[in-house]
Amino acid sequence: RNSLGQSCLMARRLVETGVRCVTIHHVDWDTHDNNFVTLKRDLLPHLDGAMATLLRDLSDRGLLKKTIVMVTGEFGRTPRINKNAGRDHWGPGFTVAIGGGGIQGGRVVGNSNERAEKPAENPYRPEDLAATLHHLLGINPNEVFYTADNRPVRIVNDGRGIEELL
Repeated sequence: RNSLGQSCLMARRLVETGVRCVTIHHVDWDTHDNNFVTLKRDLLPHLDGAMATLLRDLSDRGLLKKTIVMVTGEFGRTPRINKNAGRDHWGPGFTVAIGGGGIQGGRVVGNSNERAEKPAENPYRPEDLAATLHHLLGINPNEVFYTADNRPVRIVNDGRGIEELL
């Protein structure tokens, strides 16, 4: 009984009624100060309970096979702790949790270097995640559309599907 849990319940109900795309926005993951206490006390318990319940609900109702669930932010967090016991914005590496909708579960794809600063090898980019999601949705990520002035626009710019997830 918190805003994230209630949002997940609403998302499940929307999916049940046929809504094709639902976004849940959970606020205040910007832990520049007091990162560890905030994560342990507030953020992670809510995320853990809400996501576990959402995935179980979707599975119990036979909806998980056709519903993609993804947890991500717009960037990662610094591998170093700042002077305020927080972690700042970090673009070179981040984590995405994804399941359902054709994703093969129980997999870890990719790894970071020894300091968790950047991918150790074979980095995946946002374009690759977008190409994978479009593929799962039955949309050719390489398809080209043309604007009114006949300019070609690809659905995903140079993205490659993440085969390990499929």
